[in-house]
Amino acid sequence: MMKNYKTIAIIPAYNEEEVISSVLKEVKKQVDEIILIDDGSEDKTAELAAQEGVFVLRHLINRGQGASLKTGIDFVLKRGRGDIIITFDADGQHQASEIKEIIDPIIKGECQVALGSRFLDKKSEIPIFRKFILKTATFFSRFFLKLKITDVHNGFRAFSKEAISLIEIQQDGMAHASEILSEIKKHNLKFKEVPVTIEYTVYSKSKGQSSWNAFKILWDLILQKIL
Repeated sequence: MMKNYKTIAIIPAYNEEEVISSVLKEVKKQVDEIILIDDGSEDKTAELAAQEGVFVLRHLINRGQGASLKTGIDFVLKRGRGDIIITFDADGQHQASEIKEIIDPIIKGECQVALGSRFLDKKSEIPIFRKFILKTATFFSRFFLKLKITDVHNGFRAFSKEAISLIEIQQDGMAHASEILSEIKKHNLKFKEVPVTIEYTVYSKSKGQSSWNAFKILWDLILQKIL
């Protein structure tokens, strides 16, 4: 059934030269096209991505993951291509082999948005403090948005073409994740959580998966709701 759908992966990246080639090689096996947004990298991320044959968009300065996703989404919508759009992290924490699983409910018409969750079935070895922060962020999102979700800040997602056209991201930083949920709520989009595995390596934690970064995400979420 996947052959009837054009799948596009949007991958934000900032200084990921150490792993970007291996990540792209794996993702290319699962999708029809990759749009990589180089978010002002100071290393060879963009060059290595181009060598893998993916389409590279570049920010002149580092703006944040939310801004990168918006750039990628706007580009995909302007071209008018793609039936299913996937967001995928560049640091190697996501498993490209699970792309089939996350787009499957959209193909089957079960939902318009599929949200990856590390808290459903899969065996992600989540650091204890980060797990506490993520659970707390989930509580706040469920309280404010009235959405039954288990994982607020998971960058592994899939959207139908119709759904992605309605999502408007204004937050440049990591608070975009809760903003996406707000958009799902606002437009009454049908969503489903899909179990995914997050691999916490020394490298991925150094690139934004640290407990301190998790705390900043939670604080941004609280400020966003208060203000």
